[in-house]
Amino acid sequence: MTSPERQPSTRLAEYTAMRAAIRERGTARLLLVPVAFIGWAALAIAAAAVITVPLGTLVPLLVLAAAFEGVFALHTNVERIGRYVQVFHESGGEGWEHVAMTYGERFPAAGSDPLFARLFIFAISVNFFPAALAGEPWEVVAIGACHFALIYRVRRAQRVAASLRVDERRRFEALRFGEPHAPSEPGPAPDTERPNDWSGDSTARTAR
Repeated sequence: MTSPERQPSTRLAEYTAMRAAIRERGTARLLLVPVAFIGWAALAIAAAAVITVPLGTLVPLLVLAAAFEGVFALHTNVERIGRYVQVFHESGGEGWEHVAMTYGERFPAAGSDPLFARLFIFAISVNFFPAALAGEPWEVVAIGACHFALIYRVRRAQRVAASLRVDERRRFEALRFGEPHAPSEPGPAPDTERPNDWSGDSTARTAR
């Protein structure tokens, strides 16, 4: 903790920096997705024209994998910073992060998919079609395993993100108040505290 005379200015500077980080990373995530899909589509067409073997589908698959990992990392970082702000800067129970979390719990239908998981899964499936139609049996099995592994990764990230807000808030509360136990890794939250899928994330992150 900072000394009393330094605390107000230090906290204000930190809060301003945290809000700027949330805004910038949220914007970066929204820009990354269309750029990544444009790059994937161009690479998939080029690979189909230049690399005639079905194994060429693994090249654009790597682009999809890298893009998803970037989106997931940005989402995780934004949520972590948001929970820090909620616990250390909104201790009175009022503020944007508290309101955003409560809004998502009360109005689950208003949320969206911050990881764009459905789009990524659809793109992965489309990427597999050329190999499935023209590949030898062993190629179809090997390439299909790679594609299904990425789909599994996307689904697993969805499960982690579904409880991320509650888990991160508990960890920061444990750090601030000295609670002895906090979740060591993301997992299902109790029904009474679990945020809906994406907890109004679209509204919260876009406003940032």
